[in-house]
Amino acid sequence: MSSAAAIGATVVVVGIFLKIGILICVCRKRNQKNDRSVVSGSKFLTRTMDKFLNDMEREKPIRFTGQQLRIATDNYSHLLGSGGFGTVYKGIFSNGTIVAVKVLRGNSDKKIEEQFMAEVGTIGRIHHFNLVRLYGFCFEEKLIALVYEYMSNGSLDRYLFHEKKTIGYEKLHEIAVGTARSIAYLHEECQHRIIHYDIKPGNILLDRNYNPKVADFGLAKLCNRDNTHITMTGGRGTPGYAAPELWMPFPITPKCDVYSFGMLLFEIVGRRRNIDIKLAGSQEWFPIWVWEKFDSAQLGELMIVCGIEEEKAKEIAERMIKIAFWCVQYRPELRPIMSVVVKMLEGSVEIPGPDNPFQHFMGGVTIAHPVPVSQTYNTSFSSGSSVMVTNSSIGCGTPIMRKYDIELASTNE
Repeated sequence: MSSAAAIGATVVVVGIFLKIGILICVCRKRNQKNDRSVVSGSKFLTRTMDKFLNDMEREKPIRFTGQQLRIATDNYSHLLGSGGFGTVYKGIFSNGTIVAVKVLRGNSDKKIEEQFMAEVGTIGRIHHFNLVRLYGFCFEEKLIALVYEYMSNGSLDRYLFHEKKTIGYEKLHEIAVGTARSIAYLHEECQHRIIHYDIKPGNILLDRNYNPKVADFGLAKLCNRDNTHITMTGGRGTPGYAAPELWMPFPITPKCDVYSFGMLLFEIVGRRRNIDIKLAGSQEWFPIWVWEKFDSAQLGELMIVCGIEEEKAKEIAERMIKIAFWCVQYRPELRPIMSVVVKMLEGSVEIPGPDNPFQHFMGGVTIAHPVPVSQTYNTSFSSGSSVMVTNSSIGCGTPIMRKYDIELASTNE
């Protein structure tokens, strides 16, 4: 073989090896790149999962120290308000979150502990757009406090009784709907039914967009969904809003919240307190005066007195009045459940003509006696199944009920 041929063969072999080497290098780089992308993806998934788990952790109420709350509230220097169970201060955490810190106070440690457990045990385990959110709490020897989301527009009573023209009737209607939805959620959608017991304008807070958030669960009670009635010891709620059965030896149902919501609707319509001793005659107690005007087909006069001028506002007011009459029926089983109240407010359910809910004030029959057969009334919209209240459906109640000669209509709930 000539030298020229040998050189050519060598060049070919070297070229082949170079190509193989280049191919190996390219493959290695590709593998390294793929490995890096897998590692990068793994890190991304880890960060995402960490964020998810942290967010889930934040969904539960956080236990704060007294020192953390003192710093957040600038040593409790910004007072928001006070009530029977404590004082509320504005605070801000280092991450910029603004909060309302409710420091619980009471006549006895037992009362404070009951208030604390009621609030944390109810609102601390549920979430709804129209319920105020509990961020956390502090439970120390010298400080028992609850930390809530801050509501920049305060409570509804401010706009009903003081700054009356700030919110129009359409927005008030939206507030009523949102409040009804939250109560329906408590009664019908939670794993354990929750009865609030203290629905009133002062316990409905408004965020920066005037969305309602039901607050103050200090009187709330969890009850098993299988129990349609519960026994109470002592009265609950606020006079003027509390259902009659709360002050009597009757079994209690979630319908007591329905009654309170009805009283709230009257105050929304009138933009005044239901009881006003400064007004003469029947206007002193607004709900009865409204019934008198409704029953005599004189709602036009009521609209003038309440300053309701626009036609749409009049329609909204009349709808809320009819719903209010149903909600404050003296017999609890005649009141609609809150999910039906929501549909009524939204206009998706026809509102039947209401009966006089104030007969017991006007010399009518009371709940302590059975309804005659001739006065049977179908309340199919008030529960999941139709309830016929008749003479034959009245049954004996608890020993206390028998002692006080009280009889309760049985229901098929």
